[in-house]
Amino acid sequence: MVAPELVRSAQAGDRDALITLLREIESHVYRTAYYILNNEQDALDASQEALLRIYSKIDLYEEKALFKTWVQRIVTNICIDKFRKVKPTVSIDEHDMTFTAEHNVEYEIMTDYLAKDIREAIDKLPEHHRSVVVLRYMQDFSYHEIAESLNLPLNTVKSYLFRARQQLQSLLQEYQKGGVRG
Repeated sequence: MVAPELVRSAQAGDRDALITLLREIESHVYRTAYYILNNEQDALDASQEALLRIYSKIDLYEEKALFKTWVQRIVTNICIDKFRKVKPTVSIDEHDMTFTAEHNVEYEIMTDYLAKDIREAIDKLPEHHRSVVVLRYMQDFSYHEIAESLNLPLNTVKSYLFRARQQLQSLLQEYQKGGVRG
């Protein structure tokens, strides 16, 4: 959680405070961008763009909203714009597996496949459903924070989450029926 004093100092023109603030939110911004875009390079680009926008627009932040909500809105909007411009590509990362007596290899493989299935299912959601799922379950935002971040009514957020969970359940059941994929 970013200290409000740090935000106020950054807004007052304290360059060191602004740099400290950007460093504190950098990993959060990247993580959100990566969850939405599912591509490391696109996430890095979106993160950089978001941090630059925060840097240049810090004076526009008003304490009516939480700082993290304001930041989240910026990141999400940039990602949505990028997503609209280019169809997302699915990147398959190679994972090195270390075979030692301490590891339960079967468990690691199954966990890896489950994580991949969940990621693929989230990727298949419509963009507005994906955004609320990422904010709720990956970033641990409350319904109110999601509504504020995406500039949506609270009931719309609840509806999107309900529908997204139904779609995810259906997609994951399809994966289970298909068995382990390689």
